[in-house]
Amino acid sequence: MVTSMTGYGHGEAESGGISVSAEIRSVNGRFLEIIPRLPRTLALRENDIKELVRKKIVRGKINVLVTVNRESSAAASLRLNIPAARAYYRLLNDLRKAVRLRQTVKLEHLLQFSDIFEPQELEQNDDVEWKTAAIALEGALDDLLQMRRGEGEQLAKDFRARLTMLSDILDRIEQLARQEIPAERERLRERIALLAGDQNIDAGRLELEIALLADKLDVTEECVRFRSHLAFFLQAVEREEAAGRKLNFLIQEMNREVNTIGSKSGETAIAHSVVQMKEELERIREQLQNIE
Repeated sequence: MVTSMTGYGHGEAESGGISVSAEIRSVNGRFLEIIPRLPRTLALRENDIKELVRKKIVRGKINVLVTVNRESSAAASLRLNIPAARAYYRLLNDLRKAVRLRQTVKLEHLLQFSDIFEPQELEQNDDVEWKTAAIALEGALDDLLQMRRGEGEQLAKDFRARLTMLSDILDRIEQLARQEIPAERERLRERIALLAGDQNIDAGRLELEIALLADKLDVTEECVRFRSHLAFFLQAVEREEAAGRKLNFLIQEMNREVNTIGSKSGETAIAHSVVQMKEELERIREQLQNIE
């Protein structure tokens, strides 16, 4: 079943005084692009989070937002980042000298830099936080996938309806083409006879030339290939794996066959039918931009 690339998912989990909220938004994208926004305590888990997403999503631009809240009893203690404090102190002193300020660097100036204080994380707390975050992320991914599949089902219904319409139009083109070739043969014969006048013409050669010209009008081969592409398209829509790229390729091939049919026939009714088919194919192509 085809899956849309747009959707939203939300998940929550709580354990050991730690609550985690995860939000995932996805939009169209040629490839898989994962953009995580994480609290500092989960910064080192960015690759793990991307791996969770890759297991379930193939294409799209994925924005992941994770929020962590701790109960007061579970809040991580703070420690002083002395190297950072000393570095900021030196930089502020250099700045003071550069602009020739008399004011000295004070503690209140250093307190403007939040990374002077950092959580004193314990390995056990980190493990609990990550496991809780992973549960929230799995919930958000499942929620997102449900929404993407629901939209994909609606798109699949639209594809089936349009493919049925294309098949009906192709039936009409084949019927018109069968009528066109004998009529074109007769028109060619009359025109040649009119141009030749009383001159003797080799009847066998004349019939061969007419047959060759009529063969150029035959669209049977193009119609057969178009129906084959239609069948493959429907099969790809029903399969579980991501089919967006394959469906885009098949639409291109169908467009190519329709263009050839249009270039071969001079019949007005066939030309109108070709325009209808190209319009429907373009509508499908636009919808495919949203398919994973």
